[in-house]
Amino acid sequence: MSHRSVVSISLAIALSSFGSAAAQESGQHFWSGDWYLSVGVAGFSAPKFEGSSHNEFKFSPLISVGRQGAGPRFASRNDNPSFALIDKGAFRAGIVGRFVPSRDDSDGSELKGLKKVKWGAEAGGFVEVYPTDFLRARAEVRQGIRSHDGIVADLAVDAFTDIAPDLQLSGGPRATFATSGYYDAYYGVNAKQAAASGLDPYKPSSGIQSYGAGTALTWKATENLSASSFLEYKRLAGPAADSSLVRERGSKNQVLIGVSATYKFNFSLQ
Repeated sequence: MSHRSVVSISLAIALSSFGSAAAQESGQHFWSGDWYLSVGVAGFSAPKFEGSSHNEFKFSPLISVGRQGAGPRFASRNDNPSFALIDKGAFRAGIVGRFVPSRDDSDGSELKGLKKVKWGAEAGGFVEVYPTDFLRARAEVRQGIRSHDGIVADLAVDAFTDIAPDLQLSGGPRATFATSGYYDAYYGVNAKQAAASGLDPYKPSSGIQSYGAGTALTWKATENLSASSFLEYKRLAGPAADSSLVRERGSKNQVLIGVSATYKFNFSLQ
């Protein structure tokens, strides 16, 4: 699929450049060493579209690739598919991608008269830091491709602790920021759309999109297989909350609840 091609191209470019540098400095390939590939799926009840007051059941893939660390690594359902180019244990950084589905009035009668948002992708980078052995902070910054031309930044902090040998409880605050290109696609209402939809015209600017918190309970069934239940709440703010779509037909309060399962494959490259 096209969104996978975007991520694959980014990976190829990054691996090529980093691989050349590594080969020159150490005489070894960048990819040499122990790696993991984590894949899974999440099923959850979530708003039909951002700003909707009605929920529906959805699925999403969970994918992550990186070098093996010294110990178990924390992972969240909110993490988008990523590839770690730098992994120093307490600090990781790399590239990240996200598939963006299309949106039109088939997703809700509230969207009737608004412009269809095409499917696309978001590609960019991520950084995560472990200031302690029970706390992780992660930031993702992604550029929209095809679906919108804005920049989206997700910030999350998670504290995690084992409440039983194979049971981990985690949670913490989240926030999302975006530029006007993103808001215009999902929350903007121009004069033509206002006439067709009955909504008040609205031209958004940049700013915070939402803030909230999430929690998860994760069971490590085996060394490589894990399952989680999770709950996320966010409140739309700034340009998103001010949109006539949200004010007149939606809700600022967004709740997501669901379950997920992931399996980690371990492998080595020479």
